[in-house]
Amino acid sequence: MTHDRRPDSPVEHGFPHLPVVRASIAALFRRLSADGIRAYATSFSPADAAFDASEDLHLGAQRVASAMVRALRLPDARMVVGFRPMRDAATVELAAGPEYFVEVNDRFRTHRRDLAAALSHEVAHVLLHRLGLRFADTAENEILTDTAAAFLGAGWLLLDAYREDALTWQRFGYLTPEEFGFVLAKRAALIGEDPSSWFTSPQAYEAYVRGRAVAERDRRRAPLSTAGPVARLRYARDRRAGAVSVPGAGAAYRFEGAVDGGGLRVSFPCPVCEQRVRVPVRGRLRARCGLCRTVLDCET
Repeated sequence: MTHDRRPDSPVEHGFPHLPVVRASIAALFRRLSADGIRAYATSFSPADAAFDASEDLHLGAQRVASAMVRALRLPDARMVVGFRPMRDAATVELAAGPEYFVEVNDRFRTHRRDLAAALSHEVAHVLLHRLGLRFADTAENEILTDTAAAFLGAGWLLLDAYREDALTWQRFGYLTPEEFGFVLAKRAALIGEDPSSWFTSPQAYEAYVRGRAVAERDRRRAPLSTAGPVARLRYARDRRAGAVSVPGAGAAYRFEGAVDGGGLRVSFPCPVCEQRVRVPVRGRLRARCGLCRTVLDCET
Protein backbone atom coordinates (compact mmCIF):
# COMPACT_ATOMS: atom_id res chain seq x y z
CA MET A 1 0.00 0.00 0.00
CA THR A 2 1.34 3.43 -0.94
CA HIS A 3 0.92 6.21 1.60
CA ASP A 4 0.57 9.51 -0.23
CA ARG A 5 2.58 12.41 1.15
CA ARG A 6 0.69 15.45 2.31
CA PRO A 7 0.65 18.16 -0.40
CA ASP A 8 1.44 20.74 2.29
CA SER A 9 4.06 18.57 3.98
CA PRO A 10 6.83 20.48 5.82
CA VAL A 11 9.12 17.47 5.23
CA GLU A 12 11.58 18.03 2.40
CA HIS A 13 11.66 15.20 -0.12
CA GLY A 14 13.73 14.17 -3.10
CA PHE A 15 17.50 14.39 -3.52
CA PRO A 16 18.56 18.04 -3.07
CA HIS A 17 21.73 17.15 -1.12
CA LEU A 18 22.89 14.25 -3.28
CA PRO A 19 26.22 15.81 -4.40
CA VAL A 20 27.21 16.32 -0.75
CA VAL A 21 26.00 12.83 0.15
CA ARG A 22 28.18 11.36 -2.60
CA ALA A 23 31.16 13.43 -1.45
CA SER A 24 30.52 12.20 2.11
CA ILE A 25 30.63 8.55 1.08
CA ALA A 26 33.91 9.10 -0.75
CA ALA A 27 35.33 10.96 2.26
CA LEU A 28 34.43 8.06 4.56
CA PHE A 29 36.22 5.57 2.29
CA ARG A 30 39.27 7.81 2.06
CA ARG A 31 39.47 8.25 5.84
CA LEU A 32 38.57 4.72 6.93
CA SER A 33 39.79 2.66 3.91
CA ALA A 34 37.84 -0.14 2.27
CA ASP A 35 38.71 -2.57 5.07
CA GLY A 36 37.77 0.00 7.68
CA ILE A 37 34.35 0.51 6.10
CA ARG A 38 33.74 -3.24 5.96
CA ALA A 39 34.54 -3.47 9.68
CA TYR A 40 31.10 -1.87 10.17
CA ALA A 41 29.35 -4.85 8.57
CA THR A 42 27.04 -5.41 11.56
CA SER A 43 24.20 -2.89 11.70
CA PHE A 44 22.68 -1.56 14.89
CA SER A 45 20.26 -4.14 16.23
CA PRO A 46 16.53 -3.34 16.48
CA ALA A 47 16.63 -5.16 19.84
CA ASP A 48 19.22 -2.69 21.17
CA ALA A 49 17.01 0.21 20.05
CA ALA A 50 13.97 -1.12 21.94
CA PHE A 51 13.24 1.01 25.01
CA ASP A 52 9.81 0.78 26.57
CA ALA A 53 8.08 2.45 29.50
CA SER A 54 8.86 -0.39 31.91
CA GLU A 55 12.60 0.30 31.81
CA ASP A 56 14.23 2.87 34.07
CA LEU A 57 14.60 6.09 32.09
CA HIS A 58 18.25 6.86 32.82
CA LEU A 59 19.53 3.30 32.92
CA GLY A 60 17.73 2.57 29.66
CA ALA A 61 19.11 5.69 27.99
CA GLN A 62 22.63 4.72 29.04
CA ARG A 63 22.08 1.19 27.74
CA VAL A 64 20.98 2.45 24.32
CA ALA A 65 23.84 4.97 24.21
CA SER A 66 26.40 2.28 25.09
CA ALA A 67 25.03 0.03 22.34
CA MET A 68 25.34 2.89 19.87
CA VAL A 69 28.95 3.49 20.93
CA ARG A 70 29.75 -0.18 20.29
CA ALA A 71 27.95 -0.16 16.93
CA LEU A 72 30.00 2.80 15.74
CA ARG A 73 33.17 1.19 17.10
CA LEU A 74 34.00 3.73 19.79
CA PRO A 75 34.54 1.36 22.74
CA ASP A 76 36.68 3.85 24.66
CA ALA A 77 34.03 6.59 24.52
CA ARG A 78 31.38 7.02 27.19
CA MET A 79 28.11 8.84 26.57
CA VAL A 80 26.47 10.62 29.48
CA VAL A 81 22.84 11.19 28.51
CA GLY A 82 20.67 13.94 30.02
CA PHE A 83 17.21 15.27 29.22
CA ARG A 84 16.09 18.88 28.94
CA PRO A 85 13.58 21.03 27.01
CA MET A 86 15.12 21.99 23.69
CA ARG A 87 14.20 22.64 20.06
CA ASP A 88 16.49 20.04 18.52
CA ALA A 89 16.22 16.29 19.02
CA ALA A 90 19.64 16.13 20.69
CA THR A 91 23.04 17.76 20.91
CA VAL A 92 26.50 16.59 21.94
CA GLU A 93 29.43 18.43 23.44
CA LEU A 94 32.51 17.54 21.38
CA ALA A 95 35.44 17.48 23.77
CA ALA A 96 38.65 15.49 24.15
CA GLY A 97 36.81 12.55 25.71
CA PRO A 98 36.57 9.84 26.83
CA GLU A 99 33.29 11.16 28.29
CA TYR A 100 30.87 12.97 26.01
CA PHE A 101 27.76 14.70 27.27
CA VAL A 102 24.67 14.21 25.15
CA GLU A 103 21.52 16.21 25.86
CA VAL A 104 18.30 14.93 24.36
CA ASN A 105 14.89 16.50 24.04
CA ASP A 106 12.59 16.03 27.03
CA ARG A 107 9.98 14.40 24.82
CA PHE A 108 12.13 11.27 24.68
CA ARG A 109 11.20 10.67 28.29
CA THR A 110 7.95 9.31 26.93
CA HIS A 111 8.60 8.92 23.17
CA ARG A 112 11.33 6.38 23.78
CA ARG A 113 11.14 4.39 20.57
CA ASP A 114 13.15 7.06 18.71
CA LEU A 115 15.83 7.74 21.32
CA ALA A 116 18.31 5.47 19.51
CA ALA A 117 17.71 7.41 16.29
CA ALA A 118 18.56 10.71 17.97
CA LEU A 119 21.66 9.18 19.56
CA SER A 120 22.89 7.73 16.25
CA HIS A 121 23.45 11.21 14.84
CA GLU A 122 25.19 12.47 17.98
CA VAL A 123 27.47 9.44 18.34
CA ALA A 124 28.34 9.77 14.65
CA HIS A 125 29.39 13.35 15.45
CA VAL A 126 31.76 11.95 18.09
CA LEU A 127 33.15 9.37 15.66
CA LEU A 128 33.87 11.99 12.98
CA HIS A 129 35.38 14.26 15.63
CA ARG A 130 37.72 11.44 16.69
CA LEU A 131 38.61 10.75 13.05
CA GLY A 132 39.27 14.42 12.34
CA LEU A 133 36.83 14.25 9.45
CA ARG A 134 34.62 17.23 8.77
CA PHE A 135 33.49 19.58 6.02
CA ALA A 136 34.10 23.29 6.37
CA ASP A 137 30.48 24.26 5.72
CA THR A 138 28.27 23.63 8.78
CA ALA A 139 25.26 22.42 6.79
CA GLU A 140 27.41 20.08 4.71
CA ASN A 141 29.06 18.77 7.87
CA GLU A 142 25.64 17.80 9.23
CA ILE A 143 24.92 15.96 5.98
CA LEU A 144 28.26 14.18 6.37
CA THR A 145 27.23 13.16 9.89
CA ASP A 146 23.89 11.71 8.77
CA THR A 147 25.60 9.94 5.89
CA ALA A 148 28.21 8.44 8.20
CA ALA A 149 25.56 7.22 10.64
CA ALA A 150 23.58 5.56 7.84
CA PHE A 151 26.52 4.17 5.86
CA LEU A 152 28.17 2.70 8.95
CA GLY A 153 25.09 0.82 10.10
CA ALA A 154 23.33 2.96 12.71
CA GLY A 155 21.46 5.58 10.69
CA TRP A 156 18.65 3.32 9.46
CA LEU A 157 17.04 4.42 12.73
CA LEU A 158 17.01 8.02 11.51
CA LEU A 159 14.97 6.98 8.49
CA ASP A 160 12.67 4.76 10.53
CA ALA A 161 11.88 7.76 12.74
CA TYR A 162 10.27 9.43 9.71
CA ARG A 163 6.50 9.25 10.00
CA GLU A 164 3.83 11.31 8.30
CA ASP A 165 0.06 11.20 8.04
CA ALA A 166 -2.79 13.61 7.38
CA LEU A 167 -2.40 15.31 10.77
CA THR A 168 1.14 14.82 12.04
CA TRP A 169 4.71 14.40 10.86
CA GLN A 170 8.12 13.62 12.29
CA ARG A 171 11.58 13.41 10.78
CA PHE A 172 15.11 13.44 12.17
CA GLY A 173 18.36 14.47 10.59
CA TYR A 174 19.41 16.68 7.71
CA LEU A 175 18.98 14.26 4.82
CA THR A 176 15.62 13.82 3.17
CA PRO A 177 13.97 10.43 3.72
CA GLU A 178 14.84 9.45 0.13
CA GLU A 179 18.48 10.42 0.63
CA PHE A 180 18.64 8.23 3.73
CA GLY A 181 17.21 5.46 1.55
CA PHE A 182 19.92 6.07 -1.04
CA VAL A 183 22.75 5.79 1.53
CA LEU A 184 21.23 2.69 3.13
CA ALA A 185 20.89 1.05 -0.29
CA LYS A 186 24.54 1.81 -1.08
CA ARG A 187 25.51 0.16 2.21
CA ALA A 188 23.20 -2.79 1.62
CA ALA A 189 24.75 -3.47 -1.80
CA LEU A 190 28.26 -3.29 -0.33
CA ILE A 191 27.82 -5.65 2.61
CA GLY A 192 24.92 -7.77 1.37
CA GLU A 193 22.21 -6.85 3.84
CA ASP A 194 18.51 -6.05 3.43
CA PRO A 195 17.39 -3.45 5.99
CA SER A 196 13.81 -3.30 4.71
CA SER A 197 12.50 -5.71 7.35
CA TRP A 198 13.64 -3.39 10.15
CA PHE A 199 11.39 -0.48 9.23
CA THR A 200 8.40 0.02 11.49
CA SER A 201 7.31 3.14 9.59
CA PRO A 202 5.63 2.46 6.22
CA GLN A 203 6.67 5.92 5.02
CA ALA A 204 10.30 5.08 5.87
CA TYR A 205 10.13 1.88 3.84
CA GLU A 206 8.70 3.72 0.83
CA ALA A 207 11.46 6.35 1.06
CA TYR A 208 14.02 3.54 1.20
CA VAL A 209 12.58 2.03 -1.99
CA ARG A 210 12.80 5.40 -3.78
CA GLY A 211 16.38 5.92 -2.61
CA ARG A 212 17.31 2.37 -3.58
CA ALA A 213 16.09 3.00 -7.12
CA VAL A 214 18.55 5.90 -7.49
CA ALA A 215 21.39 3.83 -6.00
CA GLU A 216 20.63 1.01 -8.44
CA ARG A 217 20.72 3.45 -11.35
CA ASP A 218 24.29 4.30 -10.35
CA ARG A 219 25.21 0.70 -11.18
CA ARG A 220 23.67 1.01 -14.64
CA ARG A 221 25.40 4.19 -15.79
CA ALA A 222 27.76 4.28 -18.75
CA PRO A 223 30.51 3.32 -19.20
CA LEU A 224 29.60 0.40 -16.92
CA SER A 225 28.64 -2.62 -19.02
CA THR A 226 25.29 -2.83 -17.19
CA ALA A 227 24.17 0.49 -18.72
CA GLY A 228 20.94 0.34 -20.70
CA PRO A 229 20.60 0.99 -24.44
CA VAL A 230 19.64 4.66 -24.11
CA ALA A 231 22.60 5.38 -21.84
CA ARG A 232 24.93 3.48 -24.20
CA LEU A 233 23.75 5.47 -27.23
CA ARG A 234 24.29 8.74 -25.39
CA TYR A 235 27.71 7.59 -24.24
CA ALA A 236 28.71 6.64 -27.82
CA ARG A 237 27.63 10.07 -29.05
CA ASP A 238 29.65 11.82 -26.35
CA ARG A 239 32.64 9.55 -26.95
CA ARG A 240 32.72 10.57 -30.61
CA ALA A 241 32.83 14.22 -29.54
CA GLY A 242 35.58 13.34 -27.06
CA ALA A 243 37.14 15.90 -24.77
CA VAL A 244 35.08 18.76 -26.12
CA SER A 245 31.78 17.04 -25.33
CA VAL A 246 29.32 18.01 -22.66
CA PRO A 247 27.83 14.70 -21.42
CA GLY A 248 24.06 14.39 -21.57
CA ALA A 249 21.79 15.07 -18.64
CA GLY A 250 22.39 12.61 -15.82
CA ALA A 251 25.74 11.36 -17.17
CA ALA A 252 28.63 11.58 -14.75
CA TYR A 253 31.50 10.57 -17.05
CA ARG A 254 34.11 12.94 -18.46
CA PHE A 255 36.46 12.46 -21.39
CA GLU A 256 40.10 13.57 -21.45
CA GLY A 257 42.61 13.62 -24.27
CA ALA A 258 42.28 13.62 -28.05
CA VAL A 259 39.84 11.48 -30.00
CA ASP A 260 42.25 10.82 -32.86
CA GLY A 261 45.44 10.67 -30.86
CA GLY A 262 44.87 7.28 -29.29
CA GLY A 263 45.00 8.77 -25.81
CA LEU A 264 41.32 9.29 -25.04
CA ARG A 265 40.41 8.38 -21.47
CA VAL A 266 37.16 8.48 -19.54
CA SER A 267 36.60 9.04 -15.84
CA PHE A 268 33.44 8.21 -13.92
CA PRO A 269 32.36 7.81 -10.30
CA CYS A 270 32.66 4.36 -8.77
CA PRO A 271 29.11 3.18 -7.97
CA VAL A 272 30.31 1.86 -4.59
CA CYS A 273 32.51 4.57 -3.08
CA GLU A 274 31.98 7.57 -5.45
CA GLN A 275 35.73 7.95 -6.08
CA ARG A 276 36.40 8.77 -9.72
CA VAL A 277 37.82 5.92 -11.78
CA ARG A 278 39.90 6.80 -14.86
CA VAL A 279 40.39 4.27 -17.68
CA PRO A 280 41.46 4.29 -21.35
CA VAL A 281 38.75 4.28 -24.01
CA ARG A 282 39.34 0.97 -25.77
CA GLY A 283 36.18 -1.14 -25.66
CA ARG A 284 35.43 -3.79 -23.04
CA LEU A 285 37.69 -3.84 -20.01
CA ARG A 286 37.70 -4.47 -16.28
CA ALA A 287 38.76 -1.70 -13.95
CA ARG A 288 39.53 -1.88 -10.25
CA CYS A 289 38.64 1.14 -8.14
CA GLY A 290 41.75 2.26 -6.34
CA LEU A 291 39.82 3.31 -3.24
CA CYS A 292 37.26 0.56 -2.49
CA ARG A 293 38.93 -2.11 -4.69
CA THR A 294 35.67 -2.96 -6.46
CA VAL A 295 36.17 -4.57 -9.88
CA LEU A 296 33.99 -2.89 -12.50
CA ASP A 297 33.05 -4.31 -15.88
CA CYS A 298 33.12 -1.47 -18.41
CA GLU A 299 32.33 -0.88 -22.07
CA THR A 300 34.34 2.23 -22.82
